[in-house]
Amino acid sequence: MIQKHFTEQTAIFFSVAKWVFLSSMVGILVGATVTGFLNILAYSENSRALLPFNYYYLLPFALVLTVWLVKIFAPTAEGHGTEKVISAIHKSDGKIDISVIPVKLVTTVLSIFAGASVGKEGPGAQIGAGMASFVSTLLKFRKQDRKKLVICGISAGFATVFGTPIAGAIFGVEVLIVGVIMYDVLLPSFIAGFAAFTTAQFLGIEYTYYDLHFFQDVSLDLELIMKVVLAGLFFGFISDFVITSVSHSHSYVKKLKFNIYLKAFVGGSIIVVLTLVFGEQYIGLGLDTIANALNPNPLMGEDIHWYTFILKTVFTSLSLASGGSGGIITPIFYIGATSGHFFGSIVSPEHITLFAALGFVSVVSATTNTPIASTIMAVELFGIDIAHYAALAAVISFLISGHRSIFSSQILAMRKSEMLSVKIGEEIENIDISLEEYEMNKIDKFKKRFRKKKK
Repeated sequence: MIQKHFTEQTAIFFSVAKWVFLSSMVGILVGATVTGFLNILAYSENSRALLPFNYYYLLPFALVLTVWLVKIFAPTAEGHGTEKVISAIHKSDGKIDISVIPVKLVTTVLSIFAGASVGKEGPGAQIGAGMASFVSTLLKFRKQDRKKLVICGISAGFATVFGTPIAGAIFGVEVLIVGVIMYDVLLPSFIAGFAAFTTAQFLGIEYTYYDLHFFQDVSLDLELIMKVVLAGLFFGFISDFVITSVSHSHSYVKKLKFNIYLKAFVGGSIIVVLTLVFGEQYIGLGLDTIANALNPNPLMGEDIHWYTFILKTVFTSLSLASGGSGGIITPIFYIGATSGHFFGSIVSPEHITLFAALGFVSVVSATTNTPIASTIMAVELFGIDIAHYAALAAVISFLISGHRSIFSSQILAMRKSEMLSVKIGEEIENIDISLEEYEMNKIDKFKKRFRKKKK
């Protein structure tokens, strides 16, 4: 017995030591690489002022160039990066072509510079996963170890972009399978996230945090709890709208029997026209609008209208469907914060900033099926006072959004309602949903009774 115990402890010790070392190295490597990407992106955005015309006039041409670069050099770099990484882990044992890294970096910078409504976290995750896959190939890792290291790359990339190392680590292990957290990857993901975050800070990246404690009372009270429950329901429906809009736009444009470069040019031109009509706040990253929604000064939110989140959804759907390269999470932050701002202005004006913050994390929770990572992100970004409300809103919105996701390659491992019959173990894009036989019988009985009463 003693010998078995000693053998077990020794094996675990060496396994932990191995993954502490590997995940640290990958975290530092990803942190440095993604920091370079963020600096290039910031430089390109600052260079817009050098143009003698409005920068978004370049969007149709930038989208055509982006589509060409992806098609010729790295087809797997298409769309928003996190989805491609999830697909690579489930279908290719984590193998990612190294060409994805430079192509994704260049095409994302091009897209955001010209005004495409996309984010920077997807490329960060894809660059991180690509680096991890490259390292595992060099070291000739077996399939299981390569997948673990690639998940560490996702966590490191996410942590570097948003400055949330704990949420980044949880996101990496929660986003792959709906309803399952991969505990065997938890330690290396945490270490990779912290290593990447620390590296980015060391290299000069500065992050923005909003501690609600300093300007808003978010203490527990029953009335506010009920409003947060309503908000969770609202954010769930908003998330369903976002998922449907993005997926249907992509499917519709894909079915059009036109040249792909013509689609990109026309899509970019439509976005330019919409920008001239509605203004520049809906293109690009939209970080200023997010900051205004979360600002306690009511004057800062004057440009946020009830339809702001709807227009942002339209701009993002068009950008991605037309071939724009970039992430989807940053636009979702925008949609969540502005929809929360709208909800708060109606239901509880004195807590408008709180509801903007809840929308920020709840719409992410529901669209990506990551309620735990989203709750932790709320604490990291907004302070501990929001934790209980964030958890409530994030979980409710996660359930209300149904068995769908902005990442169609996620594997479903749970039912969100015992009344539904859902095949577990399938990719979300392939699942078939119906009522349980017991519930169907109840409905049939109710219909028969109703018909009898009518007669």
